[in-house]
Parts: sequence; C-alpha cells; structure tokens
Amino acid sequence: MPPSHLSDDGGLSLAGTFIMVIETLTTDDPRWMSALSRLRHDFYHQPGYVQLEARRIHATPEAMLVSEGDQLFFVPYILRSCNLLFPEIRKPILDAVSPYGYPGILISDHGRNSEFVAKGLTALRQTLAERGVSSAFLRMNPILGADFATLFPDGMFCNASQTVVVDLEPDEADLWKQVRRAFQQTLRKCEGLGFTARVVSLSDVLETFVEIYWQTMDRVKAKECYYFDKDYFDCLARLPGVHCCIIESGSTIVAACICFECDGIVNTHLGGTRTEFLADSPFIMAMHEAIRWAKSRGNRWLQLGGGVGGREDSVLHFKAGFSNKRTHYLTSRIVIDDAQYHQLVCLAAKTSGATPEKMMSSNFFPAYRS
Repeated sequence: MPPSHLSDDGGLSLAGTFIMVIETLTTDDPRWMSALSRLRHDFYHQPGYVQLEARRIHATPEAMLVSEGDQLFFVPYILRSCNLLFPEIRKPILDAVSPYGYPGILISDHGRNSEFVAKGLTALRQTLAERGVSSAFLRMNPILGADFATLFPDGMFCNASQTVVVDLEPDEADLWKQVRRAFQQTLRKCEGLGFTARVVSLSDVLETFVEIYWQTMDRVKAKECYYFDKDYFDCLARLPGVHCCIIESGSTIVAACICFECDGIVNTHLGGTRTEFLADSPFIMAMHEAIRWAKSRGNRWLQLGGGVGGREDSVLHFKAGFSNKRTHYLTSRIVIDDAQYHQLVCLAAKTSGATPEKMMSSNFFPAYRS
C-alpha cells in the first residue's frame, strides 16, 4: 500500500494525491480564519463582518471551503428565508446572497486553474442544494477576482458596473496628478480654511459619525436600506481593521468616512458631511486623506467602489475624481433549484400583478424579490 498522510487541510494524501474536502463553516469555526490565513482576502471575507451583515438582515452567515492540497476555493454567503416573503409555502426555502460590499469567491494561487474551479463550483451548487437554497446572488471582489472571467466558465458572471480603485504603488506626486483639478482646488481651499485631517478608531468618534451619517442620508433622501442603525455601527467599530477618516474645523468634526483595512487592501465604506459645512466640500479632503493614509501604511490598493446600486451615476463620477484606474466588478446569478425558483417567481407575480415572464425578464435577481 502506498504511503499516506493527512494534508494540512485534512485531505488524505496517497502517494502525493490529495482528496478533495468540502466543509461548511460557521462564523465561530476556527477553520474560517485558518482558511483566510492561506488566502489573499479582503475585509468583507472576515467572519466578524459576515456575521454582522447577517444579523443586520436577520439571516444566517456561512462559508463554504473546498480544499485539495494547496488548492483552496472559499466563498462566504448569507442565507435568507424565502418563507418570510411567501408564508403559504410550508417547505423551508432559502436563498443565498453575498454580504454588503465586495466579498466574493477566493481561490488560492495553486487553485487558479479551470479544472479545480469547476470542482469548486460543483461543490458550491451541491452544498447550497443540500441546504434547501433556491438561488444565489454573489458579488465578486474587483481586485481579488480580476482574472475570474478567464478562470470560470462562460456565462458564470454578469459584468455589473465600473468601480474606481486607487493603485497606491506610485509616489504621492503621481497620485496627486490623478486628482481632478477642481478637487485639487477644493483641497487647497479646505487647507486655507484651517480644516485638518486625521484617521482615528471608529469607536473614538462613534456618536458623532452616526449623527453625520444619518444627517447625510436624510439630505440625499437615501433608501431605507442605507439607514444603518446605531447598533450596526457599534458592532462594526469593534471589528479589527475598522478606521475612520475625519475632517475637523477646530474641535468640530465636519466630515467623516469609515475605512476598512485588510491584507494590503483598504476600502472606503460609509461616510458623510455635516450639512452646515456642505458648501466647503470637506468630504473631498476626507477621501484624499484616506488615500494618503492607506499608502503611508504600506497598502497596495484602495477601493473607492462604484455608483449607488451599481449605476454609473454622480457618486461614481465623484469617486472617479481621485483615480484614473477603473475596473469592473462581477456578479454571479445562480439558480440552484429551477422548480423552486419558478414557484417563487409565480407567487411573487401573483402578489404584484405582474406576469412571471415579465419578472423573469427584469434585471433584478432573484426575480421573486424584485
């Protein structure tokens, strides 16, 4: 009999051949962080953040890990109940969705080949089917999934929209050249007004940040889903890697932006400006300081993100004033159980007065939640 031993991920190796292992992980499972320690990842993949997002939408956080030696395929997701939408259904039905932001699938360097990726996708479908999942909507990470279009089968992804990223490798002079000229003038004006910028722990300015953020959401008439409550920010402030870039006029915080830092990647998350200082545009100074701060700490990328709901709108145009680099973030729309999915669409159509065909032809996924 050939010699055998257990691989690092628990797969049995026979004469150098590894057995594929499929694991479903909860956020308190130490194997979650163990897997991330072997993968290039972003803040959105961390169990604390996925758990917080699941709690926010009253759902269940999970991750699936496929390992075959040094080949790893990892994806976090949140399971939502469809029965809350359609109480007439007796059988429990779920759907899966990515946490807010850019989490998506992670693949180790050794696993970046079409054969292993196909195995990972098959395992994902099987895992979700066993959990009673009807469909899955997954958002990829623009940086960590930049090569996914060539690794995955055709039709796996939709080219969602443009996002703005900042390459932090150039020196500060080159980064400054990428800032829109009008923004450069605003930054000089803010400095002339005596505004100062610094990055602190979110917990240090929590109450003030929430006040400014809600004031901003009221001013722009944001959708209800963007009104994150005080408990959300309180829990977020306790997670490692959460910072807040603040702009001050004397002792008054006039603008603020939350930043996530993880594994060489910084993301701007949520922010806002105090209404009485809106005409001075101090948020431009906050974004510029986030770039300078991220670079000073040796990070490689800063993700500014895209427009609201993935649209090419004024929000995207604003972010594009800080960098000339664009990328596309991909989304994946997977129907796990065709019969269940069709049943849910028919029920939703009956409730809304639309036809199932019209709902299926919409760009919203899953169609029954449109």
